[in-house]
Amino acid sequence: MTAAVVRASRAMRRPVRSRALKPWYRNGTLVAGLVIVGLLVLVAVLAPVLTPYDPIKQDLEHALQSPSAAHWLGTDKYGRDVLTRLMYGARIDLRVGFLAVLIPFVVGGVLGSLAGYFGGWFDTVVMRLVDVFFAFPFYVLVIVLVFVLGAGESSIYLAIATVSWVSYAKIMRGELLVAKKQDWVTAARLGGMSHGRILVRHIAPNVLSQALIYAMSDIVMDIMAIVTLGYLGLGIAPPTPEWGSMILDGQEFITTQWQQATIPGLAVVVTSLGLSFLGDGLSDLLNPERRR
Repeated sequence: MTAAVVRASRAMRRPVRSRALKPWYRNGTLVAGLVIVGLLVLVAVLAPVLTPYDPIKQDLEHALQSPSAAHWLGTDKYGRDVLTRLMYGARIDLRVGFLAVLIPFVVGGVLGSLAGYFGGWFDTVVMRLVDVFFAFPFYVLVIVLVFVLGAGESSIYLAIATVSWVSYAKIMRGELLVAKKQDWVTAARLGGMSHGRILVRHIAPNVLSQALIYAMSDIVMDIMAIVTLGYLGLGIAPPTPEWGSMILDGQEFITTQWQQATIPGLAVVVTSLGLSFLGDGLSDLLNPERRR
């Protein structure tokens, strides 16, 4: 009898998942996000093939050139091709933006899941830590931590991970509080399954959607943090190309070589737009009740 209840609970969940995943190609917002983000990633990966120039090699004899057939976006004050540095900068910003989400996603997801499922003193401790971090603005904490740890890619990873895990913990805790009261979780418990198996094999696949959706917007926040740190001189050390430092270097020539600061800024906007489309499309895809 218990095995039949477990099989029934699995059967109840399976159609919901299949209905949610089937029409992904009909979701215009999701497709637009995939196209934009896919093109950006493709340009970043193929940067060495798409441009013949070195992003860090200086050529002072050709500094501050206007856009031409040889240099589509001109050159900066050190004679470096702006388009080349823009494409190589995408490699840095996208890599850090995506990888910086992984540690907070895992750490916050695990802590939030355990707090929501077991409750008690562990839940109290985790939520008090979450409240402490939420009391301070995200960018302020990241800037302070990078300032203390020193500029560099590893410091950015550590600073973002230290601050961002609290959001995932709060999301997963809320999802677990609802999920653990569902009938299919009760059926799994009656079937004699361990807490670990219930969490990993039954609850996690059904509650991760909200955390995944939030991760898309979190990548946008991380990229904005990287660009802000680069603009403030606390990001990736020069001469490595990075969009924030490119905006900083180009702002003094805004009236004569406007593309040096404007184009990297537009790249940040387009990247944020693509990730926002992707997150909104995933939200529609993974939440059937939102679909029309």
